[in-house]
Amino acid sequence: MTVAREIGIAVTSKLFTPDSETTYEEVERQALAVAGALRARGISTGDRVTLKAGNSGGYVTVLLALMHTGASIVLLDDQQQPAVTEQVVGVTRSRLTVVDDTTATSGRAVVTVAELLAGTTGGPAAEALSFEAWRALPDGLITWSSGSTGEPKGIVKPGEAMLRNLDRSIERMGHRPDDVLLPLLPFSHQYGLSMVLTAWLARSSLLVAPYRRLDHAVRMAGMYGATVVDATPAVHLSMLNLVERRPEMAADLRKVRMYCTGGAPLDGSAAERFVTALGLPLLDGYGSTELGNIAFATPDNPVGCGPVLPGVDVRLESDPSAQAAGVGELLVRTPDVFSGYLTADGVFDPVRDPWFRTGDLGRFDDRGNLFVLGRKLAVHRAGYTLYPEVVERAASACGAPVKVIGLPDERLGSRLVFFVQDPEGRDALYWRARICAQLSPFEYPNRVVVCDAFPLNRNGKPDGRQLRAMALTGPENGTHAPEDRSSLQ
Repeated sequence: MTVAREIGIAVTSKLFTPDSETTYEEVERQALAVAGALRARGISTGDRVTLKAGNSGGYVTVLLALMHTGASIVLLDDQQQPAVTEQVVGVTRSRLTVVDDTTATSGRAVVTVAELLAGTTGGPAAEALSFEAWRALPDGLITWSSGSTGEPKGIVKPGEAMLRNLDRSIERMGHRPDDVLLPLLPFSHQYGLSMVLTAWLARSSLLVAPYRRLDHAVRMAGMYGATVVDATPAVHLSMLNLVERRPEMAADLRKVRMYCTGGAPLDGSAAERFVTALGLPLLDGYGSTELGNIAFATPDNPVGCGPVLPGVDVRLESDPSAQAAGVGELLVRTPDVFSGYLTADGVFDPVRDPWFRTGDLGRFDDRGNLFVLGRKLAVHRAGYTLYPEVVERAASACGAPVKVIGLPDERLGSRLVFFVQDPEGRDALYWRARICAQLSPFEYPNRVVVCDAFPLNRNGKPDGRQLRAMALTGPENGTHAPEDRSSLQ
């Protein structure tokens, strides 16, 4: 049981959607009825069920029902290609696939969220919702990676590891029953899923808002009194731009006590604007699908990603050839670690090393606060070893978000293309001067591209593949400063 559940606050927690509000007692009754419908379809403890659906109140109910049933849950993005869905269902040996729409799925046992919810009203529940069977599963959750950094694979997580990590996180962040959580995230990914379960475990109300329509989501925040908003940095920046264009919308966020973010490095200039516009810091956090949550900044310590959670160890492995002193790859040891990968051919590859290499770069300050700088994607340039995501964090002090893409170059080793997000469309030469003022000469851009907004992937993070394609295609994308190949000669 979580600390938050033990707080004696008389609150009727609810699940809010754009067209309904349901008490948690009603949600529990519906989830138990769905669990009965699942059992009637032959699903029992340990069976694998694929859940591929968009955010909705029904999604939350079906998720809770699957956990109560003790099913091994295979999560898929609702935008995933049908061919990939069929492959994952086959590789994981799912006995049932739950979807929003059956037209894109064929050949296996399929049911819609709406069909499972049909007939879930009724009298008091005869049993209580329990996660104990799911907690005991070694494969309670299987999330399928996007394949953006290699071959797609299933990340297998024990139910116990997931729930234990959420208890640590709730205690650190202080979620409580009188909170109304607003996750502007897809529930089919680690961050969004963790917030759905956080709301249930902490008995906080949950607001299911249309996160792709931020104007509608902000209005719902005002209607239902959202107190905690979670989103990626890119989505928070879009919300910030919305409030700056339409200051009257800030009133809808007046009850928010925490703005939380994660999933990508936080841009310093955006964080400063956030405090100015909304009066609260943007609280950064760090975690991964494999490891769960690792560190959080909090209202009383809004520094970096804050210290790591109790029971979790993080150490740095430095690269002596890199230019960034005190920076290294983050290696994590946690009791909440995943159990292994499920490869594309269905083979389980267990975790063997207690220290997990994250592939992320970071550093600590002298108070033990963790700062995550980005992926460890080194490029070699005129004898220097540079990390583009470290460079872009320094460059973002120019006053706008910056992304850096390294391209191969026979003479220099790498060329650096800088993308600047500027809705005002100021000239690339203007941004080049401001960027160079923040960097050493060996970090200067070869080319600067100004765009209205970075392309985003499904997770709400800047899409590195699309940015790389834009860097390769040349001056037709955005506005450019002339290419500079002289600074390193």
